[in-house]
Amino acid sequence: MSEWEFDLLDELYFVQPYTYLEKTLQWPQEQILSTLQSLYTKGYLRCLHNVSEEVPQAEVDLPAQFTNYHYLATKAGLLAHNTR
Repeated sequence: MSEWEFDLLDELYFVQPYTYLEKTLQWPQEQILSTLQSLYTKGYLRCLHNVSEEVPQAEVDLPAQFTNYHYLATKAGLLAHNTR
């Protein structure tokens, strides 16, 4: 797990909107997107429409919609984060 991935997952113990990540991490938008894509590919995070409605996996479009999603670490993501 990269430092970028570790730091982003650190913010996802609770559902957070993209705007929170942008404000808290203060990374370039491209870095946030690439890190989200990496974590999503590994199964370490879930994408949600809002705090309670998950985006179906077949409908997730991170390159086009990542600024509209909310995010939450998965159990696998939390385990990877905590065992690093």
